[in-house]
Amino acid sequence: MIKQVGPTTINEHHLASCHCGAVVLRLHLPDGIVDPRRCDCSICRRKGAIVASVPLSGIEVVQGHDKLRLYEFNTKTAKHYFCSVCGIYTHHQRRSNPNEYGYNVGCLDGVNPFDIQDVPTNDGVNHPADRLR
Repeated sequence: MIKQVGPTTINEHHLASCHCGAVVLRLHLPDGIVDPRRCDCSICRRKGAIVASVPLSGIEVVQGHDKLRLYEFNTKTAKHYFCSVCGIYTHHQRRSNPNEYGYNVGCLDGVNPFDIQDVPTNDGVNHPADRLR
């Protein structure tokens, strides 16, 4: 768990936003940023975000719900949300655990994700859900 990124303390209730500010989320992060990672699946390697997860109850859209757009592909299990104004990916309902959201760490107020050292990369090409078939 990460409670401090550069000069920014991760609050229990921390705001996150897209680039233009049209979408604002409130994240419940009582343990800070937990398990930040990258993924090499087809969508993640294109968006390049560092993500961490929270339970579905851990994200509240406080502004711009009408600006969020949904993108689904392949199995349509994961639900990827992005701002329709600036295009920034904010969060997604995870395929490997649909009871969680993954969120874009770079959207957290005051956080530069490049200040997080040693971010592992998950093998999204060989997704665990694909092994269940």
